[in-house]
Amino acid sequence: MFETSTQAAAPRIWEVGALCRAVSDALQARFNPVAVRGEITGFSRASSGHCYFSIKDAQGQIRCAMFKRAASLLDFHPRDGELVELRGRLGVYEARGDLQLVVESLQRAGQGALFEQFLRLKAKLEGEGLFDAARKRALPLLPRGIGLVTSPGAAALHDVVTALRRRVPHISVVLVPALVQGAGAAASMGNALSKLYRLAQTGQGLETDLVQSPPIDVILLVRGGGAIEDLWAFNDEALARTIVQSPVPLVSGVGHETDFTIADFCADLRAPTPTAAAELVAPPREVWLGALDLLAGRLRDGVQRQIDQRHQRLDQVGARLGRPSGLVGRQHERLARLAQRMRHAALLKLQRLAHDQKALEADLPVKLQQRLVQHQQRLERAALRLQLLDPRLVLQRGYALLTDSEGASVTSVRQAPLGAQLQATLADGRVDLTVSQRRLL
Repeated sequence: MFETSTQAAAPRIWEVGALCRAVSDALQARFNPVAVRGEITGFSRASSGHCYFSIKDAQGQIRCAMFKRAASLLDFHPRDGELVELRGRLGVYEARGDLQLVVESLQRAGQGALFEQFLRLKAKLEGEGLFDAARKRALPLLPRGIGLVTSPGAAALHDVVTALRRRVPHISVVLVPALVQGAGAAASMGNALSKLYRLAQTGQGLETDLVQSPPIDVILLVRGGGAIEDLWAFNDEALARTIVQSPVPLVSGVGHETDFTIADFCADLRAPTPTAAAELVAPPREVWLGALDLLAGRLRDGVQRQIDQRHQRLDQVGARLGRPSGLVGRQHERLARLAQRMRHAALLKLQRLAHDQKALEADLPVKLQQRLVQHQQRLERAALRLQLLDPRLVLQRGYALLTDSEGASVTSVRQAPLGAQLQATLADGRVDLTVSQRRLL
């Protein structure tokens, strides 16, 4: 006879902590390391630097912890609602028995591919010189009008308008609304900028009620923060080329301080936030009023110094001038001294002339006699030289003077052709000759 047992085997009884460790080990062996994609919710950062949040989708949710070392490597600020991709190790937080993912790296979903596109476009435009510092322009100190491109429903518009009203309520702002997120946002912003460019250049191009707007001296292109997908319209190549064509300085204020877009590199100046962009183009009115007060004080001081100097100079001139009658008396005295000096000088001149005249009267006969003798001798020498040059003395030595029929002197055989009638003048008369023969020496 056989006996059978119907009693079931009793289950193992676990300690709670041991069971948590066993589950954790099973998860470790089955899943880790694990990569998860989902939406951030309940994000917080403790004073220790550790970050705590949950990752969720439509079907589930997992608690996450990111310790200080890994959190310090983040290149963005995680926010609730962002779609992210993370890598880590799945386990059990034994103190509560909760499933927990310890995050080792975190990035926005799709960021890798988009970031590569961003880098390629950045390198291309930088190579073309669109980012060169040499083409960046300084902002106007006091713009007459400010152009603004953003979404009319965005928080950035409220931030910019609030800052401008607080700092420069007297400066007009021209808003041209545009999409700042989505497929058509880049083209929408490009069209809005083009309208402001026409207004800045010609004062025309907007609706009829805006034609009389003041000149636009600076333009703001702004948008609040968001994921890289939200800001992607600002990385559009066509928009970048439109930005660099701005006729006036353009300031970009896109996202948060850590967000950079192609629009930021193309703009004349990048602001870390929309509010900062407004503050850059709008120094507080108090600053300008203080500067005006300072200049007014300097002007008053300068005018007062000039007045004091003129008064001092006038006093000095008055002291030198004294009473007019005294000045006339001094001038009479001066004239009298000058007249006395002139009479004395004239007397000395007359005395000198009289002395010279007496000397001339004593020496004149002797000098005249000497001069006559000198002229007589010169005359005799000239008469002797003239006598020596008398042609008749030459003729008396046997020479003759030949002339042609017209009385011209003949000094060459060539002047006496055969048969020519010549006259020969001798010492005591004249002889008529006919040339019958010629001979050259």
